[in-house]
Amino acid sequence: MTSSDTPTPNLHRERLFHERAELLHRMAQERGGLVSRADMAAEHDVRDLENRAQAFSERDDEFAMNEHETAELGAFEEALARLDAGHYGECKDCSAPIPEARLAAYPVALRCLGCQTTFEKNH
Repeated sequence: MTSSDTPTPNLHRERLFHERAELLHRMAQERGGLVSRADMAAEHDVRDLENRAQAFSERDDEFAMNEHETAELGAFEEALARLDAGHYGECKDCSAPIPEARLAAYPVALRCLGCQTTFEKNH
């Protein structure tokens, strides 16, 4: 890949903003609007006692989904901060450039594929 084929920081920024907006849109659709997962979880507590176990399970699922979504949003904010600092696309562990194909597939990638594989084996 030549340097003219490498996306500019502005293109990376646009991709990150676009992906983050899609995540926020998907979250709103799954919730039926702009309702927080905590509010949705609270709705499960007002059901009758016969469905108590199901309500607890659904509430726990809502909290787990909220944690996951919060982590995803945080990953986008961290990627934007790396971009501003001039370190976007640089492997966190070995400092090698993360291939553009990996960034295109997973814009918030912290590691090159080799380091990510090692990280997952050790964690």
